[in-house]
Parts: sequence; C-alpha cells; structure tokens
Amino acid sequence: MSYLLYVAYFGGAAVILLWLRDARIFFRTGLPGYRKAAYHGVLYGALGTLGILCAIAGNAFEILGLGIILAALYLQGMIEKEKVWKGDEGTLVRLLGSVPRRLPDKK
Repeated sequence: MSYLLYVAYFGGAAVILLWLRDARIFFRTGLPGYRKAAYHGVLYGALGTLGILCAIAGNAFEILGLGIILAALYLQGMIEKEKVWKGDEGTLVRLLGSVPRRLPDKK
C-alpha cells in the first residue's frame, strides 16, 4: 500500500466535509448560492468516493483516483457563493460552517 492511498483518503474526506459544510450553511441561512453548492456537493462527493475506489483498486489506478478527487475539489470550489464571513472568525468556525442563523422575513 502506497502513501498515495492515504492522500486519496484525506482528499475524499475533504470533499465530503466541504459538502456537509455547504449544506449546513444553507440550512442556517437559506442563501441560494449555498443551496446550489449543497446540491452539487452530492455529485462531487460521489465523484470523490469514486476516486477513492479507483485508488484502492491498485497501483496503476492510484494516480487516476487522485486526479478524480482533485477534479471534484476543483469543481466544488468553482461554485459562486455569497459572502457569509465577516473576517474575524476562527478556522474551526469556518471549517464547521457555524454562521449566524438568518431570521425569517416577517410579512
């Protein structure tokens, strides 16, 4: 087993974590950019999982699996999202997607 397999595991976990973070921000704020990111995150999570499975398949497919995972991370970062951070948040707050809840509009 090569060290590249561990890199593939970490990359796949990052894809899933970013998807769950986008979903949490959407559920807390209701912003349409994060809704799109959460929906597309399902596809990119599946793509990252496919990359892990390719990397597990054997030595010849490790590089292909890493390429698939990198493509999933790249595509996940290309989605336009609204700014929800003020700039003074810590890394853990951003990583977990702990944004303030948005109050529903009163009519």
